[in-house]
Amino acid sequence: MGFLSYLINGLGLGSVYAIIALGYTMVYGIAKMLNFAHGDVIMVGAYVAFFALNTYKLPTVPAVLLAVLVCTVLGVVVEKLAYKPLRQATSLAVLITAIGVSYFLQNGAQLLWSSSPKVFPALVGNGSLTLGSLSVSYVTLITIATCILVMIGLTLFVNRTKTGRAMRACSEDKGAATLMGINVNQIISVTFAIGSGLAAIAAVLLCASYPQVFPTLGSMPGIKAFTAAVFGGIGSIPGAFLGGLLLGVIEIFAKAYISTQLSDAIVFAVLIVVLLIKPTGLLGRKLSEKV
Repeated sequence: MGFLSYLINGLGLGSVYAIIALGYTMVYGIAKMLNFAHGDVIMVGAYVAFFALNTYKLPTVPAVLLAVLVCTVLGVVVEKLAYKPLRQATSLAVLITAIGVSYFLQNGAQLLWSSSPKVFPALVGNGSLTLGSLSVSYVTLITIATCILVMIGLTLFVNRTKTGRAMRACSEDKGAATLMGINVNQIISVTFAIGSGLAAIAAVLLCASYPQVFPTLGSMPGIKAFTAAVFGGIGSIPGAFLGGLLLGVIEIFAKAYISTQLSDAIVFAVLIVVLLIKPTGLLGRKLSEKV
């Protein structure tokens, strides 16, 4: 049962990457920018949930909702202050600004809460579901179920709502969307809000499995989630979902069967191989450029 156990744990880790990757891919799909501060929004969400649970003794659901609210507001504020003035700037300027915002949030967290790790409280205990010789923790099952629900809800929102259709129109052609009466700036802000809210959910799920909170918490998961978004096809919501799950499975299997120290290198090596074979990612579309 070792293989099946590793597979389920990989899907659990991949579910966290998938939720984070959805934020990356939505922002890129609509604003055509890479928000490298996204990983640090995860860190802020983790701290908010930690203090809500540990200091103020809120129940789990209100604590998670508070973290989602704070991260949503943070995402909108960052977009308005840091990215909106750079709408017509080069991609390099936006990239440097995103890195600057990332360091600002990390150093702000160090000043406010110190760099020493804090132990995240257990959300569902250490219980597990046992089927024969297979044992799966409740945290893993909740993580996978949450990812599926998030993916279904986001897909319905994008395909069935007026705002979702406006987001798809902006993704296709912002100029044409503006001519059709769509407020592109507002849609971009909504996209940042959704992505940041999802980052808070991912933060709680991540800390439930790895119960430590520190200022650089979101750096590596953010990089891996971005890798998952590229792996699945940057700009594609199903691609981010698929890429996240595959990345988690690959990482867990690499740790189990090859080397714990080399698992990250193996993950990025697989990404390089995939991009050499299919540069747009697994579900990415090849865009035709008009001349």
